[in-house]
Amino acid sequence: MAGFTLEAWTALAPSLETKEDWTKWLSENTDIAEHQLKVNLKHVPMMLRRRFNTLGKCAMGAIHQLGLEDPNIPCVFASQHGDTKLTLSLLEGIGKHEDMSPTGFSLAVHNAVSGLFSIIHHNNREITAIAAMQGLIASALFEAIGQLQVSEKVLCIVYDMPLPSLYQPFSQSSEFPYALALVLSRDNENSLSLTYQKEGEAGQHLHSNPKSELQGFLAFLLDQSDGYQCRLNGSTWALQKTVNHAG
Repeated sequence: MAGFTLEAWTALAPSLETKEDWTKWLSENTDIAEHQLKVNLKHVPMMLRRRFNTLGKCAMGAIHQLGLEDPNIPCVFASQHGDTKLTLSLLEGIGKHEDMSPTGFSLAVHNAVSGLFSIIHHNNREITAIAAMQGLIASALFEAIGQLQVSEKVLCIVYDMPLPSLYQPFSQSSEFPYALALVLSRDNENSLSLTYQKEGEAGQHLHSNPKSELQGFLAFLLDQSDGYQCRLNGSTWALQKTVNHAG
């Protein structure tokens, strides 16, 4: 079992900016349109602000909503596909024998958003960018827990967006752009635990049949379920609130 404390979290997507918005979305499961995305990045210098596409705006917006007093802490940035839309446009340009934009190329790499974040906030701590085809949230949590073995706090950002239509038949992706930002810490009163579940063990109070990994995790964060099942590389882990028997 791995224990940790979730100090704060925020989530951001088009038309979904507050925990009340997400609670309503979980109950109604309404369609989300990308053009409804509104992110305030006025705290970002103009020259850097122009470098953020939809995916980066979601990530930076979610982080900003946390209101961190000191953003100079270790970070984990986790995205299944990254900005595949930008990558595809670069590949299409190559196919047309066009010169590749150096800026476009630098923003297409998987750690582009984390790099810009470190520049904006002068973050010189450990920053890890990971990709996971399965269990994106679980992978991010495992990486963050690993960082907590040597650090008091870790900022964990899980963000993704739909694949371009060309790629959708070959891989699953999120239905809309979103970002989750979480601050994890280690202390003597861990509030959450991540525990391996043996084959056949099923949590009785977990969110039943969530439509997506994001939906199940948000239901847990918003206290609509007692736990969340993380499936990763054929194994199942249960994320649950730690019961304090003191007193």
